[in-house]
Amino acid sequence: HILVTLGATVASLSGLYLCLEANLPADISRLGAAVVSGLGFLGAGTIIVTKNYTVKGLTTAAGLWTSGIIGLAVGAGFYEGAVIAALLVLLAETTLGGIVNKIKRDPEFRIEVRYEEKTALDNVLRCCKDLRLSITNLHVVSAADNGKPCYRAYVSLRPRTKLNHEVLFKEIDKTDGILGYAEVDMEDER
Repeated sequence: HILVTLGATVASLSGLYLCLEANLPADISRLGAAVVSGLGFLGAGTIIVTKNYTVKGLTTAAGLWTSGIIGLAVGAGFYEGAVIAALLVLLAETTLGGIVNKIKRDPEFRIEVRYEEKTALDNVLRCCKDLRLSITNLHVVSAADNGKPCYRAYVSLRPRTKLNHEVLFKEIDKTDGILGYAEVDMEDER
């Protein structure tokens, strides 16, 4: 972030220099506008979408963009605004992350369930709802188990309350028609 701020400051000061010191006819806002669009490009490069279609890097992109704008303010001589903005960014970056982590529930997890009949999966899904697990994604594929037709369901779950996964697995053990189950990595695409 420091390099972005420094670069934006130099760009802003360069515009002022061209106008005031070199007596060249220049629009000092043009360099600032170029910095802003460059920051958008730089910020977009920090944003990624994972295999689970979750977006990562938005805070980094916003921080880079904001630090560039702070640099423009410093270069333009608007020191008070730059200091206040920098303090607000520091406050937001240091405190809001902790608040969000306290609010977040247990992380989402995924199970793979192998079964022969649809009623077995229905019973597992009912069990998940009874345990206050939100079903965020369900993907079913046909498979074969020892030559017999069967199905694999990949169920993504988000606990609404604290839950030991073993409680869910004990309930699945009691369900008729289940050939097997396992917790699988959220990044796995099968």
